[in-house]
Amino acid sequence: MDTSTLDLETMKASAGRACRLMKVLSNPDRLMLLCQLSLGEKRVGQLEEILGIVQPTLSQQLTVLRDEELVSTRRDGKNIYYQIASPQALAVMNVLFDQFCGPQAGEAV
Repeated sequence: MDTSTLDLETMKASAGRACRLMKVLSNPDRLMLLCQLSLGEKRVGQLEEILGIVQPTLSQQLTVLRDEELVSTRRDGKNIYYQIASPQALAVMNVLFDQFCGPQAGEAV
């Protein structure tokens, strides 16, 4: 088997996954949700309070994140907690935080 073809196929598959992640991140509500979750697990009510995203928009965006397997949930009584489940999404969120929210943010865009 030609390894350059294998590398190209691997590269195409990786590019497809990266594009799917970037497409999900291109929505401001989902980006803000992942930003908050990159700081740690949060209850749905906490996310609503912190971000001001109201139902049903919050539920809709969390569903997209779950469907894309970027977040996972756990239930504790009546509360549902969310956390980032994708190491790739967390890594991207860390870079975005450093570039846009950290101490040097906004200096050059």
